[in-house]
Amino acid sequence: MSWPQAREVARRAGLRPLPPVGLPLAEALGHTLAEPLAALTDLPAFDTSAMDGWAVAGPGPWRVAGRVLAGCTEVAPLADGAAVEIATGAQLPPGATAVLRREHGETDGSLLRDRGPRPLTTGQDVRPRGQECRRGEALLPGGMTVGPAVLGLAAACGHDRIAVRRRPVVELLVLGDELLDSGLPGPGLVRDALGPLLPPWLRAAGAEVAEVRAVRDDFGLLRDALRHSTADVVVTTGGTAAGPVDFLHRALAEAGARLLVDGVAVRPGHPMLLAELPAGDGPSGGRHLVGLPGNPLAAVAGTVTLALPLLHARSGRMATGPVVAPAAVALPGHPADTRLLPVRRTTGGVAALAFDGPAMLRGLARADALAVVPPGGVAAGEVVELLETP
Repeated sequence: MSWPQAREVARRAGLRPLPPVGLPLAEALGHTLAEPLAALTDLPAFDTSAMDGWAVAGPGPWRVAGRVLAGCTEVAPLADGAAVEIATGAQLPPGATAVLRREHGETDGSLLRDRGPRPLTTGQDVRPRGQECRRGEALLPGGMTVGPAVLGLAAACGHDRIAVRRRPVVELLVLGDELLDSGLPGPGLVRDALGPLLPPWLRAAGAEVAEVRAVRDDFGLLRDALRHSTADVVVTTGGTAAGPVDFLHRALAEAGARLLVDGVAVRPGHPMLLAELPAGDGPSGGRHLVGLPGNPLAAVAGTVTLALPLLHARSGRMATGPVVAPAAVALPGHPADTRLLPVRRTTGGVAALAFDGPAMLRGLARADALAVVPPGGVAAGEVVELLETP
């Protein structure tokens, strides 16, 4: 299957978003809005001062009488020709026509004069009620990822809780007898790089990584791990090819899974797969398995090709257009397959990094993105699609 086709199959497989839940703002970060975020109040909810200075009524000079600070809930009306000292964010007194900035005012304690570079105009340095939004107005569409700014906006317009999609629960099974989880590699043994690498990447895609588990090269152990998993998405590393201990295809067949993708024309990572699992006792319908190759960069290629589109769709995230950039230099391609190449941004565009073999992570660790290089490569100056790294 071609790389674009595989990505589309993965996206369509996830087009059954998980149910909405209401969460306090402090717990909603990284989730997806399940519905448009509507304002519960005008914002600002009252006329406020945009500057420290004086709220004034009518033309000057003005008689200064009193002070209004942020947090004052009862503010006396301001008569024509009067002024009150006011703080940024404080409620504007009824009758006030403008705010004179502190640096533009001169007062002897009772009389205030305007010494600004230009005459004061009505409404100057005032944030009128509803300037940003009106009560009931839709501020953000459903499908947006809840980031820090979304949390701040939700709080500002009155929300204590918001409706978001439940995160897809992911279980990561790291397969292989040769993997160490600590210490130095030795003869025949290597450190597991994917156990530390993949969970943050999956969380950035909206997943809740419930468990990371090592599974030895044993068919029965793998079969039982798949049989007893209740995760929405199972991600495995290794075992996707046809080697003597590559048991994943057989285990999926015994589990009654249906293969949706079995090999992708992409380098690195072509022996990746996507399968639909029986519903079983999972937290929701539509369970899937993403099988990643065991080599680290190949596994990353499988993640961005199959796992991320699936998780974005299951999270209810809105589709976004591709990120593109010019190639600062020629980007080498594979003769027949798409190539995912670690690149770094430069002043003239993106440039490939060394150490881009299937088992290497040195290039990816320095990369800003993975460039999607079509068969044959990309010439300098041509536009290339980028897959951003978390």
